[in-house]
Amino acid sequence: MKIKEVLFNNCLEHVTKRLATVETIISSNKKALESETKSSAGDKHETSRAMLQLEMEKAGQQILGINQMKLVLSKIDISKSTEIVHLGSVIETNFSNYFLSISAGRIIVEDKIYFAISVLSPIGKLLLGKKVNEECVFRGEKIQIIKIT
Repeated sequence: MKIKEVLFNNCLEHVTKRLATVETIISSNKKALESETKSSAGDKHETSRAMLQLEMEKAGQQILGINQMKLVLSKIDISKSTEIVHLGSVIETNFSNYFLSISAGRIIVEDKIYFAISVLSPIGKLLLGKKVNEECVFRGEKIQIIKIT
């Protein structure tokens, strides 16, 4: 399997796991809200309900973020390779290796470390549109692009 395919599949798995976690939180909060309705009364009851409502809102925001990540991943064509860094590029530099996709953190493929980063991240913005041998400075470090796939 190609490195780009492995990285892409890791990002899909990251999104799937996050979605499952948030859905579990929503489900348990719904059950807790239902039991709060049946059991309690008074100030303590209102505080518990308010806290659960806040948790539900937070989970709803996380669902929006997850859907945004799914949308970004749906725009990536892993078979496409260009000489210019774009969404879906695997970028090897003298500093680190990156997969320009979603912010999914560190991924190890064939004993090499890659960072799945968003085009909106500070380093993603710097790398976007660059070519092999071009340089940029990130956090005081000079980064040179060695390879783009």
